[in-house]
Amino acid sequence: MEDKFQNDIQAVLKIPAVPSILDVICRTTGMGFAAVARVTEDRWIACQVLDNVDFGLPAGGELEVETTLCHEIRQHHSVIAIDNVAEDPVYSNHHTPRIYGLQSYISVPIIMQDGRFFGTLCAIHTQVARVNNPETIATFKLFAELIAYHLDANDKVQEARTELVSEQANSELREQFIAVLGHDLRNPLAGVDAGINKLLRDGWTERSPQLLRMMKASIVRMAGLVDNVMDLARARLGSGIDLRFDDRRTVAETIDQVVEEFRTAHPDRDIDVSLDIQEHPRIDHARLGQMFSNLLGNALTHGSVEHPVQVRVTSDDQAFKLSVENKGNPIPQTDMQRLFKPYERAGASQGEGLGLGLYISSEIARSHRGTLNVTSDSNATCFTFVMPVETEGRPTR
Repeated sequence: MEDKFQNDIQAVLKIPAVPSILDVICRTTGMGFAAVARVTEDRWIACQVLDNVDFGLPAGGELEVETTLCHEIRQHHSVIAIDNVAEDPVYSNHHTPRIYGLQSYISVPIIMQDGRFFGTLCAIHTQVARVNNPETIATFKLFAELIAYHLDANDKVQEARTELVSEQANSELREQFIAVLGHDLRNPLAGVDAGINKLLRDGWTERSPQLLRMMKASIVRMAGLVDNVMDLARARLGSGIDLRFDDRRTVAETIDQVVEEFRTAHPDRDIDVSLDIQEHPRIDHARLGQMFSNLLGNALTHGSVEHPVQVRVTSDDQAFKLSVENKGNPIPQTDMQRLFKPYERAGASQGEGLGLGLYISSEIARSHRGTLNVTSDSNATCFTFVMPVETEGRPTR
């Protein structure tokens, strides 16, 4: 909310005519203080002021809204103009002139084009001044309309900028989706096409089951790529990664499943797993598996084949922590800064894909109110996911 008020103040400060308006008001009416005020149900904030009587209220200063006549104007949207408080039948005993020592006062509402009340254009003086007349009131109304016009124009500019940014984001997503279709999907699609052509050409042979398994793996690969693109779109357009919590599985089961899949695919590699789960975290197991699969796949792809990949999982009543560490060449510092951005990788020739895995993994971490960080030096590269634990009272494994 405070940012909204600061934006309103800045919007008024950007109107070049306001200082001249306040000066004309004071010169033509003899008033000593004039201001454009942002007025809400519980706030009165001076956006721009001209203080010739040392009233002591600067731009950005506040008054208690209940002590002001602008509070009443916000309710009825009508002009209040007082030549001489002592002689005024309505306001001679009003608390506002008594609090601030006013003898004359005028304030008109600033109404936006859509009917919203922004605030007031007001002026006060400690002496009697002639402001309750058609000419002065008409001048104030004209100036208030001019200020409202500029504020409306500012809103439209901001809306146009927001729409432009949104359209640029949508355009970028479209380009990225086309890039995935044209690059990442080409290889698995070619594999399926080659398998089908061979089956049509040779009929059923001893190699047919192997071909079908290859085609099935390619289809799974394509489905994963499409899921990654959809996750990217959700994350970039603000809806975030969807989470579905499932208490029918344990973290250990999810970790074991992913590890066994990689051990089967990489029988020549060592994966060292350590589990210390004291509390069962409330977690989306499919997303955890997706994140862990990305991290473990990166470690096996880029890590040293001579050393095992170290997987460490701990969970207590404070936090759940998953780390994947591999030996090998460190990630360059220039790549570290971009590692969790979409379509970034630590080298264009490393691995398949356009680099969505780590970005999506970081979004999965964020959706769990957690963090995904990386450290990398000559000793090891380690990705670590940490999230707070909401215990469910389930037995642990």
